[in-house]
Amino acid sequence: MVTKKLINEIYKKYSKPPKDPESLEIPRFIDLLSEHHNLVLEDGEIINKGLDAFNPFGRMLVRRLTTVLEFDSVVAFVFEEHILFFDRHSDHMHVHFKPEKQSFLSRLFHHD
Repeated sequence: MVTKKLINEIYKKYSKPPKDPESLEIPRFIDLLSEHHNLVLEDGEIINKGLDAFNPFGRMLVRRLTTVLEFDSVVAFVFEEHILFFDRHSDHMHVHFKPEKQSFLSRLFHHD
């Protein structure tokens, strides 16, 4: 299960793209997800052909990927500011946005 704590650890551990994009094994993950997701690797981009052409998550630049992680029920395409989770057993996909860091003064004077 992907928890909030795990997501925070992922952002910390994978904050920069790898030196060698081949190490991401993108074709393997595209194949793993092919039953439910129409992903294609083309010219340095991963294109999600199952999404509308105007969807901002329809195209992913490989050079911006920090890692790809496989879990029991999802595959996570990790970027510096967000993570795209592709469900392994359905065509569902969801996005997690990295929370903005608050300044010291903002945290000091923040009231709920």
